[in-house]
Amino acid sequence: MAQKLVAVVAWALLCFLAYASVSPIGARPTLPASTSLEHIAAFATVGFLFHLAYPRHVMFVWFVVIGSAALFELMQLVTIDRHARLVDAFEKMAGGSVGMFLGRAALYFEQALRRRQI
Repeated sequence: MAQKLVAVVAWALLCFLAYASVSPIGARPTLPASTSLEHIAAFATVGFLFHLAYPRHVMFVWFVVIGSAALFELMQLVTIDRHARLVDAFEKMAGGSVGMFLGRAALYFEQALRRRQI
């Protein structure tokens, strides 16, 4: 049940990031932090959630997280007031990779704790 909830949250966050990536610049949600930190934190969260939601489908998670980072930047090429930058794509991919690694580590430590309790 919890894994399904995490999957719903992961997909919802990914949809929100798609909106934030291609919406007009005035409608884009912002944080008081730098945009680089926003990119890394947002995709780290997505990577973490997707890895928790689909722990046995690592390649699927990788394609969704890294692929969406690249796709969202490419989608900015067709918007009038947005600009796609390679640096932004790399920041998103790096954040997603960190999130997937942290998700993997969380699952590993959870399993290790369960083995010790038995």
